Amino acid sequence: MSSETTVRPSSHAAGRDWGRLNGRLLLVNLSILAAPVAMFLAGLAVTGGDTNLQVIITLGSLFVTFLVISGIGLMRLFTTRYRLTEDRFELHTGLLFRSERSVPIGRIRGVDVTANPVHRVFGLTTLRIDSGDQSDAAARRLALDGITKAEAVELRRQIIALRDAGRARPVADSDGVLSRLDWSWLRYGPLTVWGVGGVFIAAASTYRTLSELQVNPLDLGVVKDLEDRFGTIPLWYGILLAAVVIAVLGMIGSTATYIENWAGYELRREDGGILRIRRGLLATRSVSIEERHLRGLELVEPVPLRWAKGAKLNAVASGLGNQEDNRRRRGLTPPTPRDEAMRVAAQALPTGPGLIERKGLLPHPKAALRRRINRALMWSVLIAAVPVGLGLWLGRWLVITGVITGVVLVPVLVAFAFSAYHSLGHGLRDRYLAACSGAFARRTVALQRDGIIGWKLSRTPFQRRAGLITLGATTAAGEGVYHVHDLTEGQGIALAETAVPGLLAPFIERAPDRG
Repeated sequence: MSSETTVRPSSHAAGRDWGRLNGRLLLVNLSILAAPVAMFLAGLAVTGGDTNLQVIITLGSLFVTFLVISGIGLMRLFTTRYRLTEDRFELHTGLLFRSERSVPIGRIRGVDVTANPVHRVFGLTTLRIDSGDQSDAAARRLALDGITKAEAVELRRQIIALRDAGRARPVADSDGVLSRLDWSWLRYGPLTVWGVGGVFIAAASTYRTLSELQVNPLDLGVVKDLEDRFGTIPLWYGILLAAVVIAVLGMIGSTATYIENWAGYELRREDGGILRIRRGLLATRSVSIEERHLRGLELVEPVPLRWAKGAKLNAVASGLGNQEDNRRRRGLTPPTPRDEAMRVAAQALPTGPGLIERKGLLPHPKAALRRRINRALMWSVLIAAVPVGLGLWLGRWLVITGVITGVVLVPVLVAFAFSAYHSLGHGLRDRYLAACSGAFARRTVALQRDGIIGWKLSRTPFQRRAGLITLGATTAAGEGVYHVHDLTEGQGIALAETAVPGLLAPFIERAPDRG
């Protein structure tokens, strides 16, 4: 069991002297100017030393761009001042356009520490202070970009101590570590689809860069060699080979991304009721989530991670910023064995191990299954119709390809439809509303009923025809709305009234008693 202590900051914890960014930030900004020089040398290496006016103009514009960026950074270095007082954090910056911003200590929701690779070389870091109470991300967040790690850690400690002064704060048991990276989890790294997308993005970026340098990628020696080796193979074999190469490169990219994002991962419960997540190889991140702002948990099991019995655990918490910031900061675990994610969930919200289990949730009506099967059949027909339609114009082989595509897609997508239906479930567990849905990415969320501030009932024309509705629980945490899909109207209203009694009552029109 954890104990509690009352924290009062010392008299010198928050002085009124103005602080400045570290002078090593000057080296960071000067190093930025080396980037266009490196690109120029790389361009000479690719082109064999040949250059032309277009290349010079392109590299010159890049040099001017980096010069402006470096100048802005130097201006920030020489004009930024900050201080922490007893009741607020103040940040002054700018020369021509002066900005003076202040955040009351009591409104600070998050204090994170991050460091990109360049900052790490020079021993610097960025401290981000989030008030969490404005819609504009720029207005909500203050950032000290260029202080030492020791300064950032000490400043974060002082801010938290001031904010929680006079309030009982739980003391963590032992060392407070809930989870640490196990390198055997690296086997889950390739099991994401983002790596394949990264291959196409990298290829497009490389092609565009070479085009800007007046280099035709198709004329490069390595491309010519590949064309000589594989130019005479059948088309179907070339497509299959290209798909395998892209998949392998995608898996390599996904694994590299996993290492970069989660190397050094540690989830720790610290004094003051704070969950601290540290992670990152080149760019390090330290994210703080206050347990009093934790409104629930979300277990994410995308395909094929689910097939490998893996999962990822997210926090449903307020104070993590807008949706983009929330998605970047909410991760409590990397892709990990499902049992490990469930163990961490039981410790993060000590309400029992079954809080975010799919098993035991109430099933949904059979109309939801029919709806998913119809949607699977519709997509099978639409996808197969594309090559069939082109085949009527270009050749019979495309018609045959379309028919085969449809024959293959129907059982595959229908199987996913059954999987999506079996993923559906909802129920009330202690103080939480639990819901599960999804075929390609199954999501099971447990949301505090006290954190639900409203209900959103919606239905598409297809749902209306099937007699179904979607119930959305709105909250100030996480994604803002968490949905329970495809309930009957009676199920939805009963669930809303039971979860938060009286919240939906003013909007329900009751039928008169015909006695």
